[in-house]
Amino acid sequence: MTLSRRSALFLLAFGLWSWVIWPMFLKNVWADPRSWDGGPTGFFIVHALLTAASLAFGTIIGVIGWRAWNARRRS
Repeated sequence: MTLSRRSALFLLAFGLWSWVIWPMFLKNVWADPRSWDGGPTGFFIVHALLTAASLAFGTIIGVIGWRAWNARRRS
């Protein structure tokens, strides 16, 4: 299957967007008083896991977009 350039660019942009948004989100959660009570709270753990999963998916989607973009450039 070959993706169009538009689709490849969308996937690549989504991957980059994930790496811009989610670290900032985690920084804000870290500073939230609900995140700490003598240690990390459930609030913090859940949001840290959400961030980790989103960055993993964003990376995978970005790599797919990058490979599709490069494949379209070569052909």
